Amino acid sequence: MQKGLAHAFAWLRSIVSSWMTRVEAARRFDLPVERGFAFVTDPANWSRFWPGFIRLEEASRWAAPGDTATLITRLLGRERALTMTLTAFEPNRLVTYDSVQPGLPNTSHERHFESEGDGFVYRLVVEYEPRGGITGLLDRILLPVAIRRIFSRTFDNLERELGRSQ
Repeated sequence: MQKGLAHAFAWLRSIVSSWMTRVEAARRFDLPVERGFAFVTDPANWSRFWPGFIRLEEASRWAAPGDTATLITRLLGRERALTMTLTAFEPNRLVTYDSVQPGLPNTSHERHFESEGDGFVYRLVVEYEPRGGITGLLDRILLPVAIRRIFSRTFDNLERELGRSQ
């Protein structure tokens, strides 16, 4: 009986660990999509809206698929390196990239820019596969909350900065 139960738990654990977690949020901005896209995708502006921004490593490039940028941020009182690899760059429409950050699952990001009237909707998406064990539990429960908080701070910072750039 215990052997069967152990197999059932192992099977269930394998299924649960393979579920992807996807977190999305969007906000509308009152300026043309071209201006919003140009501002958000220019690394020179990242310090103005990226929560926890400390610096961008010198060798970073961010203009075409395959480019890599390493961003140093402050997270939970510590400096952390976020290494991002650009996978798609479609002007005024979409940016996708993959990221690696020690202590967190590898993550895929989408940045959608959708024209809407005289403004645009900026949609942020983060998707990752939770790790196994206790860290996987944290990835499923706490990490989405932290990501939503970062999204909200990003949007608030962009509202402040884009309002100034009009």
